[in-house]
Amino acid sequence: MTLINEQQQIKVQKAIEQAESNTDAELVTVLAGQSDDYYFIPTMWAALIALVTPALLLQTNLWLSQTDLLWIQLIEFVVLTVVFRWQPLKLALVPKQVKFARASLVAKQQFLAQGLHHTQAETGMLIFVSEAEHYVEILADRGINKLVADDAWSNIVNHLLGQIKAGNTEAGLTGAINACGELLADKVPATHNKDELPNHLVII
Repeated sequence: MTLINEQQQIKVQKAIEQAESNTDAELVTVLAGQSDDYYFIPTMWAALIALVTPALLLQTNLWLSQTDLLWIQLIEFVVLTVVFRWQPLKLALVPKQVKFARASLVAKQQFLAQGLHHTQAETGMLIFVSEAEHYVEILADRGINKLVADDAWSNIVNHLLGQIKAGNTEAGLTGAINACGELLADKVPATHNKDELPNHLVII
């Protein structure tokens, strides 16, 4: 994974501080290299292929005994399990729905883990990015949701997603934070200077 370096993290932190200076919202940004190890995927695909191999071999003119077929099946299963654990191939084998479901679950877990549901005015907001899955989600607490429609975040999410896919993680994050800051400054303007949550980028 291409997680951002220390200097880039500082730029993201400054963007968060700037965004929060004009709003009562508490903004937390979480960057995950990957939302799951997907260890079951290589095993599943290897098992499926190994299961159908004997049926295919029986359609050939090869003189194979039942013992031969069992050995071929076992060796094929072991080899494919190892090969399919190669990261790019493993991620390619994971269905998009599975990757997105897992990333969405981690986003919700992080919303709770970062204490965004405990802010005084219920104005916590999370920008969550999972690089391996090319997944972006923005979650907001009730104090923001009652003022900002869910679809208001769509353009920000789509732009950030495009930057992540292009490998411009830091630029995408700072751009998304700035855009969220502008929207929040309009809908949830600053009435106090209390900073309830840390502003640094959280990397998991």
